[in-house]
Amino acid sequence: MTAHPPPATAGRHHQLADRLDGPLFFPVTAYAPDGALDLDAFRAHLRGGIDAGAGAVFACCGTGEFHALTPGEYAACVAAAVAEAAGRVPVLAGTGYGTALAAHFARLAHTAGADGLLAMPPYLVRADQSGLLRHYTELAAATPLPVIVYQRDNAVFTPDTVAALARTPGVIGLKDGLGDLELLQRIISAVRTDAPGRPFLYFNGLPTAELTGAAYRGLGVHLYSSAVFAFAPEIALAFHRALADADDATAIRLLDGFYRPLVELRNEGRGYAVALVKAGVGLRGGPAVGGVRPPLSDPAPAHVERLSHLLDHGLALAAAAPGSGA
Repeated sequence: MTAHPPPATAGRHHQLADRLDGPLFFPVTAYAPDGALDLDAFRAHLRGGIDAGAGAVFACCGTGEFHALTPGEYAACVAAAVAEAAGRVPVLAGTGYGTALAAHFARLAHTAGADGLLAMPPYLVRADQSGLLRHYTELAAATPLPVIVYQRDNAVFTPDTVAALARTPGVIGLKDGLGDLELLQRIISAVRTDAPGRPFLYFNGLPTAELTGAAYRGLGVHLYSSAVFAFAPEIALAFHRALADADDATAIRLLDGFYRPLVELRNEGRGYAVALVKAGVGLRGGPAVGGVRPPLSDPAPAHVERLSHLLDHGLALAAAAPGSGA
């Protein structure tokens, strides 16, 4: 049993982990009417989120349509995020596909100035635990950037595998997009038992993480990704404050009046975890970020209208919440 993380792991962990605080902003990627990348609109979208109080920027991840970006577009977006953040908040970039391509995107992110990586599941294949461990170990060895591993879909880990990942230099945390709290509790316990005191981060990474925020906090997991922050930072911040302050009344009002109906709407269309977010950005009258790229589809007009009404109600609830400044 290793009592302390290797120096490389500890250094990379503290450089980033100590800076991750507040709502985690997953910006959409902006496209022009002809479908090309629109970096001006993307930078304006980033500026709005950072100025609103984002705790970190996660560029070119799931909400940012990593799957739809060319390597050149990816590098340009990460560089734009780093320029807009200007050191105020850390910038992490998505990476994925097979090991070689994941390492290639990691190098692009490092060159662009990113502070860390979110490693999404490998493309398509269902690997065993040994193969998954080898994949993320080789990715971490290929980059000086700290790596957060994303558990979801075809990348689901046993507690022993996560304990091994936690011992891997450069791997600093696990983002859980599976939602199996019993498994996550066993993972946390295994890592804690394997090496007491080793720093390792956990994130709630479900598509609308606020809905399960209280449950994850019960396991000691306070960090979460907020897709809502991308189009309604006022609502996301009001909920984040309510959780942090144990303001159950405000949290319940926002859950019942906004987040649960949003999840029910999201579940009515495939790809809506991304497409509805982009529609929400458009409804707020900010930079024109365009629709989603194939194979995703934009939401049906009736669903966008429902989102508009829901957004108005959520903003009213947020404005009435303690600390809103309203």
